[in-house]
Amino acid sequence: MTTSQAHRPNRTLRHLVLGGAAVTTGLVAGTFYVFSCAVMPALGRSDDRTFIEVMQNINDVIENPVFFAGFFGALILTAAAAWQQRRSPGPRGWLFAAFAVYAVAFLLTSGVNVPLNDELAQAGNPAHIADPADVRDRFEDAWVAWNAVRALLCTAALALLLRASHLMTRQLPQELPHLAPDAGSRASR
Repeated sequence: MTTSQAHRPNRTLRHLVLGGAAVTTGLVAGTFYVFSCAVMPALGRSDDRTFIEVMQNINDVIENPVFFAGFFGALILTAAAAWQQRRSPGPRGWLFAAFAVYAVAFLLTSGVNVPLNDELAQAGNPAHIADPADVRDRFEDAWVAWNAVRALLCTAALALLLRASHLMTRQLPQELPHLAPDAGSRASR
C-alpha cells in the first residue's frame, strides 16, 4: 500500500467535512439572503398587524430540525474542518477565518435577531395589540439591518471555505512516477 493510499480515507473524510461545512454555510447564507432581498421587502409593504403576524409565524416555524441542522451544522462542521487542517499551512488560515466569521454571524443571530424575535412573540396576538405600529417600529429596522450583516458574514464564511477547498485540492499528494506500482522492481522504491 502506498503512502497516498494509506491517507485516502483521512483525506476523503477531510473533503467530506469541508464539503458539508460549505453546503450548510451556503444554506444559512442563502436563508438570510432571501430574507434580505425578498421576504422583508415584501413584508415591508404590509400593514402593521399583518407584518407582526407573518413574522411571528415565520419565527415559529423556522425553529425546526432542518433549519437547526444547517445553522448548527455549519458551525460544527467548519470547526471540525479547521481542526482537521490545523497542520496544513495552505487551507488552515482560511478555515480558521471561516470559522471565526461564521461564529460572529452565529452569535449575532443568537444575541440580536433571536431576542428581537422573542420580543415580537411576547407582543402577543396581533389582533389584540393596542399599538402595532410601535411594536413593528421596535422590531423591523433593527432586525432587517442585523439580518443583512449576518447574511454578509455567512456569505464571507462560505467564500473562505471555498478558498480553503481550492487550496486543499491543490495540496493533494501526487504519486511520483517512479513510485507507481508498474514502475519496475520494488528494490528501486
